[in-house]
Amino acid sequence: MPIAKRMTDMVAAMEMVTKMFEEGDRLRSQYGTENVFDFSLGNPDVPPPPEFKKVLRELVADDALGHGYTPNAGHAQVRQAVAEHLGAEHGLSVPPELVVMTVGAAGALNDVLNAVVNPGEEILVPSPYFIGYQHYAFLAGATVKTIPTDERFHLDIAAAEAAINAKTRVMLINSPNNPTGAVYTAEELAALGEVLEQAGARFGRRIYLVSDEPYRKIAYQGEVPSVFQAYAHSIVVSSYSKELSLAGERIGYLAVNPAAEDARLVADAAAVVNTMLCVNAPSLLQLAVARLQGVTVDVTIYKRRRDLLCRGLAEIGYRFHEPEGAFYLFPQSPIADDVEFVRLLKEQLILAVPGRGFGAPGYFRLSYAVPDATITGSMKGFRRALQQAS
Repeated sequence: MPIAKRMTDMVAAMEMVTKMFEEGDRLRSQYGTENVFDFSLGNPDVPPPPEFKKVLRELVADDALGHGYTPNAGHAQVRQAVAEHLGAEHGLSVPPELVVMTVGAAGALNDVLNAVVNPGEEILVPSPYFIGYQHYAFLAGATVKTIPTDERFHLDIAAAEAAINAKTRVMLINSPNNPTGAVYTAEELAALGEVLEQAGARFGRRIYLVSDEPYRKIAYQGEVPSVFQAYAHSIVVSSYSKELSLAGERIGYLAVNPAAEDARLVADAAAVVNTMLCVNAPSLLQLAVARLQGVTVDVTIYKRRRDLLCRGLAEIGYRFHEPEGAFYLFPQSPIADDVEFVRLLKEQLILAVPGRGFGAPGYFRLSYAVPDATITGSMKGFRRALQQAS
């Protein structure tokens, strides 16, 4: 076999994503871009805030700008800026030594999981969940163990408590959630923190709560509650891919709760992993985001699109829970076979993602990081697909 045996399943899984790209290109070439309604990708299309280009121009015009390696954990002044903003956001003082600048949230998750998880240990993940978690666990030599959520896709605390065992090392949550748009409440997080504290004492081992928060600033009902306030042994990972629409620039960070046991050691270990994987996060982008703390895209654009999509699909007869954040809708498939229903949608030139890819068969995901015209133009096709399925 020309590739490592352990990579065979990973390659097969990624081929599904590759084929989705290829299918979209084929349909657009055959029918015209304006006639294909692609809701498959979570690729932010809202323009970055105007401050971003202004900051880039200022940095590039500065003759003192360097392009060498940065400290592995990031420029000191960048970590300071991020730490100060996080401290204000989470209501506590975050030392810059507990912040590591990373290659997006994916880089941050790889850093954290490889820093704290031993091969063979388990990562608990509420389902539905982001597809990439399986990949990050694979790289850390860990196993993903999914736990159910409630009917609104919120945390099921009893299910989480029942799932923890002697192999549990990390509880990995994502709020606002991809693919459901659920935003976990402060009460849910506090209850989860209590469960993790008790389980850690029961099994005599530290269990970390890792909160994946790239959609934190895209919330429609107020601020997203802080995991730092809910549980001492927590780690936040995030990126500027969504809040600044910089997905392709690959810039993010991780931050360890200052109340965590051996917080500095955890951050240092994550920085060492960062060194192994990528040396350092992109220097220019580090300097840019340091000047953009608290700046976000116009979230009202995503809210308008959410409302437009929800209103249109509800009138047709689709069933779903309105997203509280992020830019995804996760409707129930009108037939049990979500893959088959996504095929029916494709016949109408609508591209969606089957729910089973997120650990939730019977649903499908729509990304509304798309122009308004894509939403309005797709409604006839959504109606025809529902009629075919009935």
